[in-house]
Amino acid sequence: MAQVDETPFKIAIPDEQISLLKQKLALSTFPDELENAGRDYGVPLADMLRLVERWKNGYDWKKYEALINEELPQFTRDVDVDGFGILNIHYVHKKSSSEKAIPLLFVHGWPGSFLEVREILPLLTAVSEEHPSFHVVAPSLPGYGFSSAPTKKGFKFAQYAEVYNKLMLSLGYDQYVTQGGDLGYFITRKIAKLYGGKHSKAWHTNFPIMPNAGPPSPIRQPLQYLTHLVTPYTEAEKAGLKRTKWFEAYGRGYFHEQATQPQTIGYAVTDSPVGLLAWIYEKLVTLTDDYPWEDDEILTWISIYWFSKSGPAATFRIYYEMVQGNERLPEATTIPMGYSYFPKEIFNVPRRWIRAPNLVFESEHESGGHFAAFERPEALVGDLRRMFGRGGPAFHVVPGKPGY
Repeated sequence: MAQVDETPFKIAIPDEQISLLKQKLALSTFPDELENAGRDYGVPLADMLRLVERWKNGYDWKKYEALINEELPQFTRDVDVDGFGILNIHYVHKKSSSEKAIPLLFVHGWPGSFLEVREILPLLTAVSEEHPSFHVVAPSLPGYGFSSAPTKKGFKFAQYAEVYNKLMLSLGYDQYVTQGGDLGYFITRKIAKLYGGKHSKAWHTNFPIMPNAGPPSPIRQPLQYLTHLVTPYTEAEKAGLKRTKWFEAYGRGYFHEQATQPQTIGYAVTDSPVGLLAWIYEKLVTLTDDYPWEDDEILTWISIYWFSKSGPAATFRIYYEMVQGNERLPEATTIPMGYSYFPKEIFNVPRRWIRAPNLVFESEHESGGHFAAFERPEALVGDLRRMFGRGGPAFHVVPGKPGY
């Protein structure tokens, strides 16, 4: 791979912004709470009081800013997007010491950020004769973290795919593989659709979904339908359906607001750090599999949104474009594809509902939720190693880059 000049980036939030945050926190007003409400009505008041007090008086952003800068090699690059002008994209880029490492694009979703790559980065870039190694690129989505946001309507998954494909090419990775969850699933699927074969050689997701998925149709899928009638669901699939039903009934209100009136909720989370904390913290708890969040870990996650280049409201608009543009419809791809199933994922349906001819790898896990890279880094990386390693179904899918 040819040497590519990059613009190094370090997070450096001005003291004035930190002071303003503390002032806003000091002026916060909290609602009351019903007796014995638990989490039935949303984030418990006790949690919010504890976290806000810590954010205001004990939490040291500069400490964690320095740790992020030390651990994650960050850069920025201008990408010219057809019809939308130039966006300055922030990304993490760490190369393996192996020249034959596999280029891997890692794509996060909401309410995540580039920080999701933190735990898997050293595992992916590690070199061994026992497993493949990867060159890793983990961008902040446009409008997230320290990437600039689109300023025009209609920035859909095709544009996100264009940004990331151009980013990979600009870094000298003419051919690469992808991994993504949540919104990253849709974006890497679009990359596979638009650039599959020529540039994107295979894709893997820990968010294997098909919106509005149901049993096979007797008209459109007669063979699968007959198999469905005589094949019972596994215990994991039964639990998955229960989880999915719960999420649809009790956990998806945020989606409808962000997908219909994103600007409205944007005012609340942009002006109020407490509002932003509640909006995202709820999901960090309910979408994970009893992950033992530490308060400072939560506050660092939220601070990335609060101090982001374009503000937290910018992160909602992708939902509007996705829904209003019918971008969740099924979309077939042809390059090799892999699925990892984690039991507390929010969409967790019987496997035969979402299988496809190009699905070459599947892996079941006994624990883990929506943020697999953060909750179960070893498990997720293990799946990638098995999929792309020697004997795996996508071994040596990138010519000249077997990973060893």
